Amino acid sequence: MDIFPVSEQAPVRIELWGDEVDSIARFDTESQRRTEPLDEAEIFPALEVIFSSREELCERLDKLAAGVRGKLTDKIRALIYTDREYAEAGLSLSNLDKYYKLAYEKPAYVFDYFGEGICAVSEYSAVNENMRSFISQLSEDLKLLYESGVMFKKLDGFYLEGAEIAARATALPCVFLDTFMRQNEGVRFKKLINTDCRQTSGWGGGMVALGEELREYIDGGYTVVLLAGSEKTLPIIVSDLRSDGFDAEELIDGGEQEAPLAAGKIYVHTGSLSGGFDYPEACCALITQMKAMTAKRKKPKHKKGEEIRTLSDLKPGDPVVHAMHGIGKFVGIRSLETNGVKKDYITIKYAGTDVLYVPVTQLDLVSRYVGGSDDSNIKLHKLGSAEWQKTRTRVRRAVRDMAEELTKLYAERQQAKGFAFSPDNDWQNDFEERFDYQETDDQLRCISEIKEDMMKPSPMDRLLCGDVGFGKTEVALRAAFKCVLDSKQVAILVPTTVLAWQHYQTAIKRFEHFPVKIELLSRFRTAAQQQAAIRELKRGTADIVIGTHRLVQKDVDFKDLGLVIVDEEQRFGVAAKERLKDLFKGVDVLTLSATPIPRTLNMALSGIRDMSVIEEAPQDRRPIQTYVIEHNEGVIAQAISKELRRGGQVYYIHNRIDTIYTCAQKLAKLVPEARIGVAHGKITEQELSEIWRQLIEGEIDVLVCTTLIETGVDVSNVNTLIIEDADRLGLSQLYQLRGRVGRSSRRAYAYFTFRRGKVLSETASKRLEAIKEFTKFGSGFHIAMRDLEIRGAGSILSGRQHGHMEAVGYDLYLQMLNEAIAEQKGETPPPSPEDCLIDIMADAYIPETYIESSSLRIDAYRKIASIQTEEDSRDVVDEFIDRYGDPPKPVMGLVNIALVRNSAAALGIREITQRGEKAIFYMKSLSPECAPRLYDKYGSRLKFIQGEKPGFSIDLSAKKTTAELITEVVGVLRTK
Repeated sequence: MDIFPVSEQAPVRIELWGDEVDSIARFDTESQRRTEPLDEAEIFPALEVIFSSREELCERLDKLAAGVRGKLTDKIRALIYTDREYAEAGLSLSNLDKYYKLAYEKPAYVFDYFGEGICAVSEYSAVNENMRSFISQLSEDLKLLYESGVMFKKLDGFYLEGAEIAARATALPCVFLDTFMRQNEGVRFKKLINTDCRQTSGWGGGMVALGEELREYIDGGYTVVLLAGSEKTLPIIVSDLRSDGFDAEELIDGGEQEAPLAAGKIYVHTGSLSGGFDYPEACCALITQMKAMTAKRKKPKHKKGEEIRTLSDLKPGDPVVHAMHGIGKFVGIRSLETNGVKKDYITIKYAGTDVLYVPVTQLDLVSRYVGGSDDSNIKLHKLGSAEWQKTRTRVRRAVRDMAEELTKLYAERQQAKGFAFSPDNDWQNDFEERFDYQETDDQLRCISEIKEDMMKPSPMDRLLCGDVGFGKTEVALRAAFKCVLDSKQVAILVPTTVLAWQHYQTAIKRFEHFPVKIELLSRFRTAAQQQAAIRELKRGTADIVIGTHRLVQKDVDFKDLGLVIVDEEQRFGVAAKERLKDLFKGVDVLTLSATPIPRTLNMALSGIRDMSVIEEAPQDRRPIQTYVIEHNEGVIAQAISKELRRGGQVYYIHNRIDTIYTCAQKLAKLVPEARIGVAHGKITEQELSEIWRQLIEGEIDVLVCTTLIETGVDVSNVNTLIIEDADRLGLSQLYQLRGRVGRSSRRAYAYFTFRRGKVLSETASKRLEAIKEFTKFGSGFHIAMRDLEIRGAGSILSGRQHGHMEAVGYDLYLQMLNEAIAEQKGETPPPSPEDCLIDIMADAYIPETYIESSSLRIDAYRKIASIQTEEDSRDVVDEFIDRYGDPPKPVMGLVNIALVRNSAAALGIREITQRGEKAIFYMKSLSPECAPRLYDKYGSRLKFIQGEKPGFSIDLSAKKTTAELITEVVGVLRTK
């Protein structure tokens, strides 16, 4: 029995022997394997209302029903008796909370848990107003429930009215904190204290702005306490403040400070708050580092993305690929019994009336089709036709060519001469210490891989892949600083003007403590400014330049270029890419991709393509709440108002320039309090620059814009996204747009809307379903594989290769790629599962009594079919025992067949079948030395077969099953 108690960090597996607990252990939700044995586990009810027994609940429901009076008596009693039947049957009641009065004689309210503590009420008027609004809404809801008989008088009184709440609160030692002095209804104050205390905004890590603010306080005779986040950053900040001429020291914990806090001094302490304060009467101020709120607290990792290589989520009608027969549609699992032998088959429908029954022992020949076509347009193959074999041959040849080309390029790059950068020094360490957030393990690994490449004498060419907002920019900036420290220049190339400006602002802030000269080359700069930047690059006085395609024009020259960082290379045109190749010669290159690569493809290309992958979400980042709805002005207005009330900002995507200003006017009427800005690709660079400045500085509440924000723009205070006509955008585009919000610890919301009454096409409907489904972190490559463009492969493979992938599906393409790369590296590729098929008269199925869920059964079949070694076999059996108990005989038969199948394929056996009392082995070729060994073992039971399918047959004996005989024959053939 598996259970996830609310008090535990991991689920618990309880193994029973009859009514006794045999073992208890924690287990991993991903692998489903046990991780830690336990002596005991506390399982708390996940309910607020708890009865001591089922009988007690039934008895009290009977009494309640008997005491009901009034015109709705029959209806109320019928509802109570229905609940009683559920309770008696041991079923949980979804409305159990309404019977709380039956469980507890005296209700307990939040005030009952306060004890002797002080009750602090912040902004009583607002609290009172919200309370009234809530109680009013609750009363309306209850009125409907009373009218329908769901609620009645004997169950009411389960909440306190406003006056009762005020009375309970004021009976405690109570402090009311209000911004403005006003008469608080129903409350009599014993003492009124008026203070002049102001809230201060936090600082974002920039020392220049902080220094200016601190100087004002110190000149005014203030004592300042500065919260600096973690212990790691505390000494750095103290050192910086002292360098700037401030009297600063660390504040000691626990009242151990030797002297009282002195005026004109800054005390730096660890920790963080949501905001600081300025208390003029006491000449005291507290300033907090806002970013520290999400920075230095170690949290459990967010789950990484899950592999897509599973059939467990197949639904009837989904396209699948059989390695030998081509593309068909999954129908379901079917059990067939022949001559008393029961087997499970996967049923696949092909073109026309063709249907294929695939034994579950051959399930590894079947994969889910992931390609570039809409499901409704996928062409199904015809069983027995030559078309599929021709397609496979064509794709295999193309994959081999690509593997050869990639291997050649990799070898050339290893031979080329580049610059070996120095190991990290104190400056590099200091730069990395000043990062305002806790790095994820993936970030640290990628940084290490990139630095290793940079320190080699051959030029680096590495691809850094990561989901939206996973911290690729910080990794790139650390590489850039390493380059600058060796007096080399860095070019950061980006596809859009807006992204160039964003990266420029990020770099300026990140390098503010270091003598690094950064330039920007884009439409946001005048011609004179661009020429000045170009001169500085030629002279070598500019260290880093960030720009669009303007960077690759012929008038741009570098004195000593050491590193090129390319963001979203696939977005550049052919001419720009050719110019990039000239720039890249002998220079380290780091390419960033915002669309993640599936791990399977990453593993296939490892060794011929240097790749670093970030799959782990930053700490405290929360998945984006996603809604797919018809366009509704009321919902839109409510969403915008809700975001503005919490001090946030909104992106509103209207992707038609001709009507964008009309849209902005409508929004202004809907939400009059909102300050609205408009941005699109046709406004001037000066206007666009000014709009981004206003957005970042909080002067715009709602930015109505086209999809120009899709690439890389990062404004952490924008946490609501609304998209009009979302059905007209591509899936990856929707995913990238959604990644523009939720870039802080605050919950973000995304509303994907389509026109009211519009009938969505099947493609658009599936696209919106997918974006709603994939909301968790690491979903990027699920999106990439689901998307019509398969962007995950597109950033590595050419368009031509993408066409080949579409022809055979992702899994089979990947298998071919693995084989081709193994050949190029001089390795022997593993035998293909299609090289040996086994179909014998033996029970081969997983009983429903062993694994009830059909999706889990398919997954189990897939794991069995993938067994290649004894170790794989033990792992699968161990997992089955761990999850489902001891495997029954038919399951162990499946495992043994799967294991022997791979051994047989390695020996050149193409097919093993059973006809009556004979086991027949068909081989690619029968070597002369095998015949004597087989004859010595089986004598007259052995017969050799000649012709197109050479092989041999062996008569079965009563002593061994067919599966045992096959295992024995494979052992004989293996013997030298």
